[in-house]
Amino acid sequence: MRIRKYMVIGVLCIVVFPWFVYFFISMVDGHSWKTQSSVQQANLARTIKMVAQHERNWKNPEWQHGVAAELERQGIDIEILSSTNQVIFESEKHPHPRWMSTQQAMVMNDGKWVGTVLLSSPGNADPTAAIGAIAAAILAIVFVSFQIGRNVIKPLESMSRAALQIAEGDLDFKLASSSTVEIRQVRNAFQVMVNGLREGFAKQQKLEDERRFFIGAIAHDLRTPLFALRGCLDGIEQGIASSPDKMMHYVSVCKEKAIHLERLVSDLFAFTRLEYMEQTLQRESFNLSEVVNATVSSMAHRAQEKEILLDTKMPTGEFFISGDPHLLERAITNLLDNALKYTPNEGKITVELQTEPEKAVLKIWDTGPGFLPDDLTHMFEPMYRGDTSRNLSTGGAGLGLTIARRIFRSHGGDLFADNSPSGGAVLTGWIPQDSTSIE
Repeated sequence: MRIRKYMVIGVLCIVVFPWFVYFFISMVDGHSWKTQSSVQQANLARTIKMVAQHERNWKNPEWQHGVAAELERQGIDIEILSSTNQVIFESEKHPHPRWMSTQQAMVMNDGKWVGTVLLSSPGNADPTAAIGAIAAAILAIVFVSFQIGRNVIKPLESMSRAALQIAEGDLDFKLASSSTVEIRQVRNAFQVMVNGLREGFAKQQKLEDERRFFIGAIAHDLRTPLFALRGCLDGIEQGIASSPDKMMHYVSVCKEKAIHLERLVSDLFAFTRLEYMEQTLQRESFNLSEVVNATVSSMAHRAQEKEILLDTKMPTGEFFISGDPHLLERAITNLLDNALKYTPNEGKITVELQTEPEKAVLKIWDTGPGFLPDDLTHMFEPMYRGDTSRNLSTGGAGLGLTIARRIFRSHGGDLFADNSPSGGAVLTGWIPQDSTSIE
């Protein structure tokens, strides 16, 4: 019910309900009132008849005194007028109430008008209807006040208290319900806002926990190559590398650790950009086949070092999509890098780009050991690495797959990990059709 209709009904209850009760009681008690009035009229008629019979005694003081005393006991006023409307006798008047029963009669004697007798008796007002109407008005006011308090005042007060709690950072509260449309709409909007704040706070807390974890993990991963690099430099400084072979060995270790540090820093920098990737994504139309081929070519030298065969399967013709080619190249590089780490020597990595009616699909699978069942549920979590020893010789900071998935998702797609039935890991990424076009 809308608040305007609610208020109109409330006013009508206060105004109409008491009148309804008043008329109902009046109808119920009407019969007894009519009976009482009939009795009074009959009594007045008998009294008039008695007075008319004593027409000769109207001017007799003793008779007047006796009649006045008798009618005083009955609460009846009497007034006797002559034929010329002169007052012959008049009793002491009672205060005239609002309700009066009156009766008069012309007295005839031998066909001649000798006077008029006028009697009046105070009526008895029944206050039941008035009391009932007052009680009904009070009841209506109490009922309307209760409904307003429950459906309007109480919900507004609960929202006011909730707003103060939100200002103090407390989101643990319950809002009162209401049957009034406008109040319910405001309450629902308020609840949506609170749920959004709760989700925002939870997400912020999760990000803070994630950041703290990243700092600790990155510090751990950076410390190891830094210590090794410092040890080698100290050895060179102290003259331990006394021969050209030893010098070459120390320089090679320093170079390897520097490359490792560069990779860690690069992964960390890329990951910090992911939170704002969707806002800063630079879209352009480009041929996805060319990006995939270029990325595979850039990784060919690493595959040759391990004698791994890189096999590519591309669609015929050019395959254009709308997106950020540099970010997608980074995602594909991370996927190939992960495959090269865990594919054994003389293994095989297959890169396949498929065109489907609703999406473009990129699959990369290898002949390595694949993922453990426990790893599949955590593979895309930041800083997660399948090798629990965190041996830095096998990779970076554990952000590669996380970065790749977020790049695919920023383009409206997704990335999944699974194991091939014939063995080895399978990484499948896709981009929706509305971002693609085939020429």
